Amino acid sequence: MVGDHCNLSGDRPVLTQTPKTGLSCKMVLQAVGRVLRKSKAKPNGKKPVPEEKKLYLEPEYTKSRVTDFEFKELVMLPREIDLNEWLASNTTTFFNHINLQYSTISEFCTGETCQTMAVCNTQYYWYDERGKKIKCTAPQYVDFVMSSVQKLVTDEDVFPTKYGKEFPNSFESLVKKICKYLFHVLAHIYSAHFKETVTLELYGHLNTLYIHFLLFIREFNLVDPKETSIMEDLTEVLCSNSSGGSSAAAQNHLKER
Repeated sequence: MVGDHCNLSGDRPVLTQTPKTGLSCKMVLQAVGRVLRKSKAKPNGKKPVPEEKKLYLEPEYTKSRVTDFEFKELVMLPREIDLNEWLASNTTTFFNHINLQYSTISEFCTGETCQTMAVCNTQYYWYDERGKKIKCTAPQYVDFVMSSVQKLVTDEDVFPTKYGKEFPNSFESLVKKICKYLFHVLAHIYSAHFKETVTLELYGHLNTLYIHFLLFIREFNLVDPKETSIMEDLTEVLCSNSSGGSSAAAQNHLKER
């Protein structure tokens, strides 16, 4: 109707009566209003995808631990212990435990089920020694992580075990990189394989490992909070009763070094 009023051709008879433009404008406005309301309620005409319920946040699972030990005290630097020695010992232990925890669900983490290394809505990429960005499946990413960390923690020049041998100047930055990658692996287990972990009845072990590891990296500021914020909801639930006062202590440790 709007076209009839606006696109008059030269051989078309001239209208002798005033067109009912009021009616056509009203119809246009109503149509536009419907489109705008539809667009506001359903972007692109589609219903918004509801956020998937996170099984690992269910109270019946979050309350499970294998021990009620005070982890905040467990991660603190003991007196008379060298900071680098403490970082090396704990980093090696966490590497072994997280590797073991992942191995329990590795048969479910395949190139088909986990085509990308994803945690919630975030995708991680691996960077090789030349800094080249590599898109890989989750099992490939984890294999890169575990292989590279294994190489570092068994290198006597990086993680010295002999008396009198010094740690390299880059040791702290290497520990931070290791902890960041180990966090990715833990987060992927929760995000993609918690259902299998429940089936295996190992969620208590996973929760305990997560609490211990998160409090450790917080104590010594080893991972940027922006990096761990992706699992902030889980961290808040699991660590809320175990994290008081560690930041100041961490600053003191690092200053003493």
